[in-house]
Amino acid sequence: MKILLAAVNAKYIHSNLAVYCLKSYAASKGQEAEIAEYTINQQPGEVLRGLYEKNADVVAFSCYIWNIEFIKTVIKDYKKIRPQSEIWLGGPEVSYRAEELLTELPEVRGVMVGEGEDTFAKLAKAYRKELSLNEIPGIVVRENSGEILTTEPALPLDFSALPFPYGDENLSFFDNRIIYYESSRGCPFSCAYCLSSLDKRVRFRNLDLVKKELGFFLERWVPQVKFIDRTFNINGPRTVELLHYIKENDNGITNFHFEVAADLLTKEQIELLNSLRPGLVQLEIGVQSINNETLTAVNRKTELSELKKTVAAVREKNNVHIHLDLIAGLPKEDLESFKNSFNEVYRMNPHQLQLGFLKVLSGAPMEGMADENEIIYQSAPPYEVLSTKWLSYDDIILLKKVEELVEVYYNSGQFVYSMMYLQKHVDSYFELYEKLAVFYEENNYAGLKISRNKRYEILWEFAKEKLFAETEKASIVFAEILFFDYCLREKPKSRPVFGSQSRLDKQELKEAYLSFEVKREEEGMHDIEKFSFDPVKTAECGLMTGESCLVLFSYERREAMYGGALWQSAEYQQKKKNG
Repeated sequence: MKILLAAVNAKYIHSNLAVYCLKSYAASKGQEAEIAEYTINQQPGEVLRGLYEKNADVVAFSCYIWNIEFIKTVIKDYKKIRPQSEIWLGGPEVSYRAEELLTELPEVRGVMVGEGEDTFAKLAKAYRKELSLNEIPGIVVRENSGEILTTEPALPLDFSALPFPYGDENLSFFDNRIIYYESSRGCPFSCAYCLSSLDKRVRFRNLDLVKKELGFFLERWVPQVKFIDRTFNINGPRTVELLHYIKENDNGITNFHFEVAADLLTKEQIELLNSLRPGLVQLEIGVQSINNETLTAVNRKTELSELKKTVAAVREKNNVHIHLDLIAGLPKEDLESFKNSFNEVYRMNPHQLQLGFLKVLSGAPMEGMADENEIIYQSAPPYEVLSTKWLSYDDIILLKKVEELVEVYYNSGQFVYSMMYLQKHVDSYFELYEKLAVFYEENNYAGLKISRNKRYEILWEFAKEKLFAETEKASIVFAEILFFDYCLREKPKSRPVFGSQSRLDKQELKEAYLSFEVKREEEGMHDIEKFSFDPVKTAECGLMTGESCLVLFSYERREAMYGGALWQSAEYQQKKKNG
């Protein structure tokens, strides 16, 4: 009897923690299973072939909003070529509409509902004739008669008793992939748009066990460990102890990603975060909206004044990567209100600003609130909002355009100083991206696959035509700041149209490398450019500041927050005097 756990991830760099948890728990109960992982970027036929060659008697798919339609397609053909195989589904996308899916998909034998470790282990046992299906808690199954049976819900397990899903035998598979880790389950909050709000029992994994498991990652130089805990800092003392452990055992490579409630971060936690190696920790903070009516409508409790203070305190040292989230389409938030939310969150200066859109998930409280709030959403996954009582579809289209350009020009970290300078020449942050979106439409750039270098050129065209058409000096200043951002990414192979024309000749370049004490054999990993002013200070204040200077860009190492080249400057005039 061969049982296969199948995962279809959104990207190659992702992994599926669920199937590894199910496999390891089943193994601890004497039940064996195999794992097969694919991505939605593969052709369904390729996945079909892979599953067929596994020759499994039972295939259990891990289902989410991003893969359910793909899985449905594969299932229908798989059953044609392996009619004797039985198919099961599990995961958040199927747990709250199991009977509906069994009616829709006659190929599927059953659905595992909710927390799956014990359910899957018993399912494996049943297929090995050691248990009957109706004795398994937490399943909805199609019986041989065709009737659908729903068993009693599965009881929550002792979270600390679950085996660690990773080991040396499978760690090599995660090379170049994100490793997901779970130290707590459940969420004490009641946010209407989130499925986690349905399980308010927060269970913590034993702290010593967590430290031991984090040590496993640290000892093996895993690049990134992403906690999937809904609120990592819900228990203050525990948070402090784990942060201390991470700090004391920092290997200089591994970084940890946490989702936190910013208004719950204490002074002690903030001081500890500020003492960490730059890049060791990433914090994801769900702001969602700054409209208090909206937050009340979705049962979200956030002290916005405290949140702002906390983000500013953590951001001050610039050693913790901060990711702030907004959700468009929530009740009681119209376009002007959302623009205000965007501007306020942008003003907090996160390293990333995620502009997301409401998804009306099956089973989440928001599903029952949709009619009263006139929320219209997609019929198929990801069930994303199309319009609301307060937001039209035209508004959604505009926000989609802005979202795309925020990803390109803000979240990429490739235009940090350029955008900082441009922000000084518009009335609001949102207006900058709205104007840029209009420029993309006017020039037929929208929807095209555009290279990184071309993105710089487009931003240069936009600034010249839309912001600095009547201010030549500002246009010249912006060109140098844009070129500074360009050089931070990689050593220029050719001069872009906006590149500084004040190039050093061979002799000046030789002298400059000597002044920066760069060895001849290391010059290939460096670049030196001349600027007419201090590009960073000018970007920050909006006015040309400082004298002309030389900047050395070092590409062998990168700074932790944005991945730009390390750089240092020297006043050009002073160098000429000393020369």
